[in-house]
Amino acid sequence: MDSAREAFDAPTPAGPRDLLDASTDAAAIVSADGAVAGWTRGAEALLGRPAAEVVGRSAAELVAMDRDPARVAGVAARCRAGMGWSGVISVRHRDGRLLDVDLRVSASFRIGDDECFLLSARKRTQQWTVGQSVLDGFLTRSPVGMAVMDLQLRYVWLNDTLERFGGVPREQRLGRRLSDLLPGLQAVALEGLMSKVLETGVPVTDYEYLGWSWADPHRRHAYSTSFFPLVGDDGSATGVCYMVQDVTERWNARRLLSLVNEAGTRVGTTLDVMRTAQELADFAVPGFADFVIVDLLEPVLSTEGHGTWLTDAGPAPVRPVMRRAGMCSVREGCPEAVARIGDRVDFLPPPHDAGLLIDGEPILIPVLDPSDDLWTTEQPERAASIREFGLHSLISVPMRARNTALGLTTFVRSLNPVPFRSDDVLVARELVARAALCVDNARRYTREHTAAVTLQRSLLPHALAGGTALELASSYLPADPTDGVGGDWFDVIPLSGARVGLVVGDVVGHGIAAAATMGRLRTAVQTLADMDMPPDELLAHLDDLVLRLSVERADDTAAAQQSATAFLGATCLYAVYDPVTRRCTMARAGHPPPVVVAPDGRVSFPEPPPGPPLGLGGMAFEATEIELAENSLIGLYTNGLVEGADRDIEQGMFRLGELLARSDADLASLCTSAVRQLVPVPQPDDIALLLARTHALRADHVVSWDVPVDPAAVADIRARATRQVEAWGLGDLAMTSELIVSELVTNAVRYATPPIRLRLLLDARLTCEVSDASSTAPRLRHARITDEGGRGLFLVAQLAHRWGARYTADGKIIWAEQELP
Repeated sequence: MDSAREAFDAPTPAGPRDLLDASTDAAAIVSADGAVAGWTRGAEALLGRPAAEVVGRSAAELVAMDRDPARVAGVAARCRAGMGWSGVISVRHRDGRLLDVDLRVSASFRIGDDECFLLSARKRTQQWTVGQSVLDGFLTRSPVGMAVMDLQLRYVWLNDTLERFGGVPREQRLGRRLSDLLPGLQAVALEGLMSKVLETGVPVTDYEYLGWSWADPHRRHAYSTSFFPLVGDDGSATGVCYMVQDVTERWNARRLLSLVNEAGTRVGTTLDVMRTAQELADFAVPGFADFVIVDLLEPVLSTEGHGTWLTDAGPAPVRPVMRRAGMCSVREGCPEAVARIGDRVDFLPPPHDAGLLIDGEPILIPVLDPSDDLWTTEQPERAASIREFGLHSLISVPMRARNTALGLTTFVRSLNPVPFRSDDVLVARELVARAALCVDNARRYTREHTAAVTLQRSLLPHALAGGTALELASSYLPADPTDGVGGDWFDVIPLSGARVGLVVGDVVGHGIAAAATMGRLRTAVQTLADMDMPPDELLAHLDDLVLRLSVERADDTAAAQQSATAFLGATCLYAVYDPVTRRCTMARAGHPPPVVVAPDGRVSFPEPPPGPPLGLGGMAFEATEIELAENSLIGLYTNGLVEGADRDIEQGMFRLGELLARSDADLASLCTSAVRQLVPVPQPDDIALLLARTHALRADHVVSWDVPVDPAAVADIRARATRQVEAWGLGDLAMTSELIVSELVTNAVRYATPPIRLRLLLDARLTCEVSDASSTAPRLRHARITDEGGRGLFLVAQLAHRWGARYTADGKIIWAEQELP
């Protein structure tokens, strides 16, 4: 044991001594036989016993508890297993006092040959006790309202806070039910919850509700209440306690945040300025205000010019010109308003001027006074309305977006007795800011859409000229405004030889870019058709043009970034109908095939080789020729007419054929009816339908003669042509026709390759055609004074309405047309 004490006192570098030095508790080392082997100053301070009185003696003498050998043996076994033990025991101070200590016994360890245990103890501190006065003060002055109800839900006790919340004195509450005192606080629902708590014993926490109280009868408050049962000694319920907090500020903040978030989904659902303004007014009533008006500057509603006031554009007019764009009231018909939707207004809360719209802050008038001189002088009608309908609080918020003044939104309360506060101004500002962005987006879109529609309308044909070869009708239906203007187009192009070109196309994309590209392609088709190119060659040249347009767009990076629609390509169908042969030659580039309705009502869809869409390049186009019986109906259309979310293109084509097979209808009515029935509601794509009923040129209106390759034959051919013109009753054109035939036939005889043939056509114009096997076209030139020839084509150009050349599989045709008198 002495060796154990020496080991305990020696300054060894490790072991139990380190543990003891690091501890502020009382500590001792006890051997396996229960003797104290080490004693610290902490132990001496705790029990008042110096080491000399304790070391070597039994530790049991220090314990003020009955001996329990079994328990001691169990603790020792646990510590020998390396787990240690902790618990509470009573020990005896040197002066006889009993102390309760928290005792911890370490796992066993060895000092030399002896098995030992390290014991550490700390005096248990006495728990703080609450005095009755402290408890009473807590219950009475707590910021949480508290009350105790008996089994009949009558007040037994309540604190000062609850008395202040309800505004009903304590004396009037005790012994009475909540429903007897505060009917504006959803008393029936609250008593139902308390009854449920008494029946089930299950508490209800954080139940939120709204209500009015006598303490603040003009303002609705939000409360959060918890209920729990009171239980007696026998476990039965003796009553119910409830605690309530006024959470009005938190509830208002949450409600207003929800209001602002909801506005993002309900305001600005369309790209229409007036509709967006009305959505703002409808949304704010009655959740935020009782009467709302939205007035927009007149230029904002205009589709001409910029349509705005820039906020840095200098001084504005003293009284801005606005129009009522939106209005809503809790009263049916908005009787408070002195102006109706669409009326011109100049309302600004006195004494403000137009500067409010440009750079002013929101205006809060918590209390409206209709007798104020400013109102009675500047706004007499509105002052009368304020007085008549009890309008008592107002917020006016300027509408601005992207450095642009748009108008003014005014919120008014009348039936809601609570005046607007500064927090409401923040909400009003946020609501108007969101709506202003939507209004500005709608304004910008409307201006661009109007420009695109105007451009598109200007580029489409205003009159269709099919001559006597075709009876024509067309229908064009723009896309839904929310999807933007598309690039669909159609055209009818008179060609030489009484032929007519029919074209329909669709540019990829929407907006001004698509409309402008459509115009360029339509112009190109007219130019190429005027050169009498066959359909397949025309599409090949058009494909080259689209490729160049795509390269231009790719090179113009800035334009590509600014444009919402990138031009990627187009589809097109081009057909040429010849009333002499009744044959129709067509080619298509990625476009749906035409529909043909025979005179007997049979429907077919002749399919030329589809060809690639324009803009891909490097692929050939093929033409197909079909013969059409007289009075056949041919229809060219864009895919928007036959495609839709509810049907595929084959179903749409079948339905189109059914509708067009009703031959009893007038062609224009048939065209309009087919579009209306196929597309009853706005679609995301433009729709074009071009119908043509074919006619054949009468046989007696076409004559032709073979021309011998002999200059002497010119006179005979000229005479025949003159007699035929006179036979048609066109004596006024006999002389000019004689000159034109003479020049064209003479040139062919001199320079062309046989066979040579002259053909006269009487259609909407009188046409003279001279064909030969040569591929060399004549060239118009100005002859010098000394030249003996070279004036023939110049003379033809002067006499004819128009003239030209076209190539055929066998050579070429030189033609000249004259207007009929």
